Amino acid sequence: MPQLSVQLYTIREEISKNPTKALQQLREIGYEWVETAFWPEGITLAEGGKWLKDAGLKVSSAHIELTTDNLEKLMVETAAAYNCKYLIWHGWPEDTLYQSLDGTKSLIARYNQAAEIAERHGLYFGLHNHWWEYMIKNEGQYIYEILLNELNPSIFFEMDAYWVKVAGQDPEKIAKKIGERLKFIHVKDGPAKWNDQLAVDNPDPMTAVGKGTMDYSKILKAANGHPAWLVVEMDKTADEVFKALKESFDYIMKNQWVS
Repeated sequence: MPQLSVQLYTIREEISKNPTKALQQLREIGYEWVETAFWPEGITLAEGGKWLKDAGLKVSSAHIELTTDNLEKLMVETAAAYNCKYLIWHGWPEDTLYQSLDGTKSLIARYNQAAEIAERHGLYFGLHNHWWEYMIKNEGQYIYEILLNELNPSIFFEMDAYWVKVAGQDPEKIAKKIGERLKFIHVKDGPAKWNDQLAVDNPDPMTAVGKGTMDYSKILKAANGHPAWLVVEMDKTADEVFKALKESFDYIMKNQWVS
């Protein structure tokens, strides 16, 4: 049974105003683990790590940038600052290289490089998706299919089931296809429909888990016990964010999706 975490991107605005209070509120709801995103400008990894520790929060995983010049240093320092072993390329924004097969293969080479760095240091590297990996086709294959076939087998997948559905795909079928490499699932809820404003980072408001159109009971069943983590995330909320996070926590616990 997976453990529960929450993506700090959900409370990015609250963190920018009062990081100590925002992180404490997460802990008071009941969340023990977080997945990091980015900190306000000027805040170091060490400072962010201390904020989390002071709030009693542990790090399940960290979203990272795929830098070109100091990637190994970034990966090692991130893992050390947060005492976590799972490093994930957040995947934003859409890379135009995905528009061609050669471009996609050049990105795969970068991902494989990151995986090799991770392996050298006893870490794990994974990919987080948006909608385009499940919409764009190159020579008859969706991007995610090419990734599954061409990536270093050590690279795991963090499936954002919401974006999979937005792309017009069935998250249950995708979970089955990814199989044992599906180690994380981003759990978010809402209308899960295409929105022409998505490309400029303006999604439809999301709801607490259990109040939208997503059926995570079926998705988890299809995942067949492979995910180690469920990560609650809301890019944009209809309700006050901590209210939605508490409702999500309570709903997940009530349904016994996590240990």
